[in-house]
Amino acid sequence: MKNLSFYVIISLFSIGAKTQSEWGYSYQLKMGTLAAHRGSMTDLPEQLAWASEFSYFKHLHEPDSWIEDYKDPTVGATLFLGSVGNNDILGRFLAIYGFSELPFIALPHFELSWKFGTGLALTNKKFDPIFNPKNIAIGSHLNMMIVMALKAQYRLNKSSYSLGLDITHFSNSAFKVPNLGLNVPYISFGYSRKIGNVRNANTDKKPNFIRKKIYFGGSAMASLKELMPEGGEKYPVYAGNFFVRTILGIKAGLEVGLDVVSNQSHIEFEPLVSKTQWTLLQFGLYSAYIVPMNHIHFIFGMGAYIRDWYKPNGPIYHRIGIRYQWFNGLFGHMAIKSHWAKADYLELGIGFAFNRSK
Repeated sequence: MKNLSFYVIISLFSIGAKTQSEWGYSYQLKMGTLAAHRGSMTDLPEQLAWASEFSYFKHLHEPDSWIEDYKDPTVGATLFLGSVGNNDILGRFLAIYGFSELPFIALPHFELSWKFGTGLALTNKKFDPIFNPKNIAIGSHLNMMIVMALKAQYRLNKSSYSLGLDITHFSNSAFKVPNLGLNVPYISFGYSRKIGNVRNANTDKKPNFIRKKIYFGGSAMASLKELMPEGGEKYPVYAGNFFVRTILGIKAGLEVGLDVVSNQSHIEFEPLVSKTQWTLLQFGLYSAYIVPMNHIHFIFGMGAYIRDWYKPNGPIYHRIGIRYQWFNGLFGHMAIKSHWAKADYLELGIGFAFNRSK
């Protein structure tokens, strides 16, 4: 998980390394409050959550390319330092994550963009049955971090001022329990400055036409999951899927497929009921929205089980993650599989997509 997360950060810097691109740095002050998404967490929010973010970014420019179709996006890496709303129990977090900002509106002096980022986070407070039993949300010092945001910027020549609204998520994807996870909505105020020569912002225009393409393929994934009580056995999870994917336009794709999952932790669900490897198998149908940025693909999906004998988590599941697509058809896959606000496990895998059109 650690190596793949840093691989994602490095890849975000490499997806548009042209001499026309502009480098810069930024600072954001963030204020928020912990969202208690479970009834057992209602006593955890005690104070406002404050955080600082220091970023180094690249504003991409490349005429007649996917970069121009996205209205010149921004990619970069961020250092996060802050709290989540309860310093005594939940502690403070130090994180580094890679991000991309995709403009909805790009004018000479104004930009409204959607931001997505993922990386690794460290906290000084985790669950301990003796010294910190009230921390039922985070069971490990090392966690994953996901950021989704809307960001408005007012641009001058080299300086920019921003106002943002984001949701920040911390979780270890059930690798170590307890793992209810933390969701913190933040409002942010920021300043950024570009280094060197600055070109004019890419303004809105009609994108170039792109022919629809159809792909099919499959992937294999694996993970580890721990169950309560803390310190118990870690169970492997094996999964695979078969999919059909279509590129709807320059900035959007749709994928539908069949998931096959063997979650060995379900052996502990209703332990008096006898189980076999065949009865543990889950089958699900899913669909996903894809945001393709050259090699980087962001995935947002939802599915429903069509075969699930024991139903430990209900019929609906979700998938949010990132893929790195090579030109030979291979792709790397990292995503969190969840059931609404409850993370099930972290998917790590590799797949192959066949191109059905020239």
